[in-house]
Amino acid sequence: MVALVSHGENAGRVRRLSATGAPAGPVVETTDLAATVAALEEDGPRWLWPATAEVYPGLLARGVRVERCLDLHHVESLLLAHRGAHGEPRGLAAAVARLRGLPVPADRGPRKRDAQPTLFEPEREPLPGGADPLDAVIAVHAEQQRVAAGLPHPDRLRLLFAAESASALAAAEMTHFGLPWRADVHEDLLVELLGARPVNGARPARLAELVDRITAAFGGRAVNPDHPSGIVRAFGREGVDVPSARAWVLKEVDHPAVAPLLEYKELARLWVAHGWSWLDQWVAGGRFRPDYVVGGVVSGRWATRGGAALQIPRTLRRAVVADPGWKLVAADAAQLEPRVLAALSGDRRLAAVSGDDDLYTNLAADAFDGDRDRAKIAMLSAMYGGTSGEAGPLLAVLRRRFPDAVGYVEAAATAGEQGRVVRSRLGRTSPPPSEAWRAVTGNADEGEDAARQSRRAAREWGRFTRNFVVQASAADWTAALLGALRRRLHRSAPGAHLVFFQHDEVLVHCPAEVADAVCGEVSAAGAEASRLVFGETPVRFPLKAVPVDSYADAK
Repeated sequence: MVALVSHGENAGRVRRLSATGAPAGPVVETTDLAATVAALEEDGPRWLWPATAEVYPGLLARGVRVERCLDLHHVESLLLAHRGAHGEPRGLAAAVARLRGLPVPADRGPRKRDAQPTLFEPEREPLPGGADPLDAVIAVHAEQQRVAAGLPHPDRLRLLFAAESASALAAAEMTHFGLPWRADVHEDLLVELLGARPVNGARPARLAELVDRITAAFGGRAVNPDHPSGIVRAFGREGVDVPSARAWVLKEVDHPAVAPLLEYKELARLWVAHGWSWLDQWVAGGRFRPDYVVGGVVSGRWATRGGAALQIPRTLRRAVVADPGWKLVAADAAQLEPRVLAALSGDRRLAAVSGDDDLYTNLAADAFDGDRDRAKIAMLSAMYGGTSGEAGPLLAVLRRRFPDAVGYVEAAATAGEQGRVVRSRLGRTSPPPSEAWRAVTGNADEGEDAARQSRRAAREWGRFTRNFVVQASAADWTAALLGALRRRLHRSAPGAHLVFFQHDEVLVHCPAEVADAVCGEVSAAGAEASRLVFGETPVRFPLKAVPVDSYADAK
């Protein structure tokens, strides 16, 4: 292990550590941190540093890749969550302050995307108590390991630390390499769907046409389709009572304004979220480089800082095109969360159902007379707590057929209703309910209305914890997948690199001649992740990879 801190301008210090994290060599000062890291990387160390997002982009910019790291920021975040302190600062300065019993400073915000880049981001302020940054990294790591050793399943937590740190490396690499993006294809799509690029402040031609159609449908009275309350009032004047202007509500309404309104909503969303302004801001040099936030959602799922990278419309996938002589290898884990539930619960009947690529078809044949739609509704109801409509009776069928699986999520729901936390397979922890929630649920004996509010609040939090155990464990699996895949690609598929990740889906950009090898490594990484997270489970996690020229061809 090698501890590292950067001072900006490609300068920094490193120190070798023993396997236990104790200093095992002198402090090395360097004015060429990238070259120093490249030389030490030949020995295959695990790097120990404050935050991958601060250090690794500078290394990548100098052509230096590392195999492994331990990201203290992510470890601190996971440990804070374990003790119910989700909102506390988790940067190096905060960790040092907690270690020394000093006031905890707030975390500094991320560097703005348009700020002048530096090779390495230096510490902006001295650490609390004047702590030396390199000594602080070593001390914080020792404390984190001490805390983890005293928690349940410390081996699982250490695996989670490693997997989350590997995810941070993958995220930095994805931003560095970028997602191949054809700006010309994107622009052609916008013109095809919206018309020519409008002047600032004006609607595209197609949207303006739809506004005219909407106005005509309401008898010539102008209606702004961007204002939901105005739409509701417009329908009210027509004698149509709608509770909101949401698309699913309007689809149930028989009125000539519905069709143009729905089309307007869809196209306006494209224009605002991924229109010409988005293209100008986010695509350069044939690459889309979003800023990924590893574990940005409380369940461990990723988020992004702008760019809507995790919400690319299916239409725009046509713009994601491999470079000449290259391929995109696309893979997604089919029905990941139901399979995670089967592995978590140890339900052997559900494990048997997960044996083929389409779990829902097998589930339908097993318990729902071959009706795949009903089988899917039942499973989603189990994981998300749905009981309305036909969900309740279908869930009852699932409960009788797969009592261990349904019992697992219902136990998590009960824990939430009682105000307790739940954890993922590797130890991600749900946040505790707020004091306001406890006040509401604690007033059940103050009358019928208070009792109803208490039950409603308890059920809602129970639905959250019910899904948390599954979704967070799926995040454990995908973190292990990313760690295994980036390692395998580096060793077996020269030139290949991850360029996109979304919940249960990955994209690899690679030279065409190694595409088949990449497909094999993707499948192998999925199997490795399953063993790491769930052991020798009978549950199958299929991860079928296919080489394509465009992301639009992947499904």
